[in-house]
Amino acid sequence: MDWGKGILLTIFAFVAFIMVLVVISVKQDDIHLVTENYYEKEIKYQEQIEREKSASTLEREVLVYDGASRSMVLDLPVGAKGNLQLFRPSDARLDQELALEITEAGKTLVPLEKLKPGYWRVQLTWSEEGVEYYQEKKINI
Repeated sequence: MDWGKGILLTIFAFVAFIMVLVVISVKQDDIHLVTENYYEKEIKYQEQIEREKSASTLEREVLVYDGASRSMVLDLPVGAKGNLQLFRPSDARLDQELALEITEAGKTLVPLEKLKPGYWRVQLTWSEEGVEYYQEKKINI
């Protein structure tokens, strides 16, 4: 075997290896994006920053995880409307979204015992008295 055949075999092996990787990557169907419409969210990101600033000016902790009862404790006033998103970064199929409307005074409990154990990001977006707010917690269940 001479140098020419060795180089040719190396090139063929490399091309075959690349083709195998391409076939494997094309067959993958379990790819989850963080969000489906990320372009729209990027454009509206300044609004998100304003919501976070508004939430940081509040004198109370609105979103608290209670590990003993496996629930989120929301401290929102009566009349507040919002959206609670439970986001699982490792598997988008487990994500949940809950609409909230506070009708009773006091703290509201949102049970999380049905969620799979692991890392979760809990995102709360709400409005009270015409001002929009956003707060996020990272929890381990």
